[in-house]
Amino acid sequence: MTGGRAFFEDLATPLDTITLKDLGRAKKIKVDKDNTTIIEGAGNKTEIKNRIATIQRELEKSTSDYDREKLSERIAKLSGGVAKINVGAATESEMKEKKARVEDAMHATRAAVQEGILPGGGVALLRSSQGLKAKGLTEDEATGYDIVVRACSAPIVQISTNAGQDGAVIRSKVLEEKENSYGYDARNDKYVDMVKAGIIDPTKVVRSALQNAASVSTLLLTSDALIADLPAKDEKKAGGDDMY
Repeated sequence: MTGGRAFFEDLATPLDTITLKDLGRAKKIKVDKDNTTIIEGAGNKTEIKNRIATIQRELEKSTSDYDREKLSERIAKLSGGVAKINVGAATESEMKEKKARVEDAMHATRAAVQEGILPGGGVALLRSSQGLKAKGLTEDEATGYDIVVRACSAPIVQISTNAGQDGAVIRSKVLEEKENSYGYDARNDKYVDMVKAGIIDPTKVVRSALQNAASVSTLLLTSDALIADLPAKDEKKAGGDDMY
């Protein structure tokens, strides 16, 4: 990655023969207790590609899940780039808000790399719910099935409502179109191909949201009681109490 040489005890390389060139170069290196991040290393790109190809061949031959995972991580670290994002703003509060948005985008991008993308705007869950088929369910299971199907329509309905539109109408309009990526662009108030318009969600985020919602709902259904914090009453004295 940096163009440096590896020095091993077995090779017994004399320290007085080592030069600065042997140590490699990089614009910046960040080291913490868990990771070492090399930014703009001066390594030979051809040699790096050859090393990646060698690891790829080892990956193809490996039968161990653990080894395959570690080899995949090595390939990702060698082939992946590092970017530095500078966030600036006129005020500290605005800067914190922008920083939070950048971090959300970064995590979403990482999730998209891991599991791919889906049409955004609630379209993916809505389309998925239409492909479900209830067969051989008990009465209780059928009730749960209906709840999940309705819940899958909630995101697109809520997004439309937030944009000042009738969520039920938008939902019906989207379902009339057979194209799976067809949806409602709330910002521009029009129907578009969500993927082509860049309105997408990471598959991992959509999946995790549904799984977490089901987990929380199950917890609530099996709970005997809930404890809530009631807001304290603001008992203010009359304005004339302190007047003389």
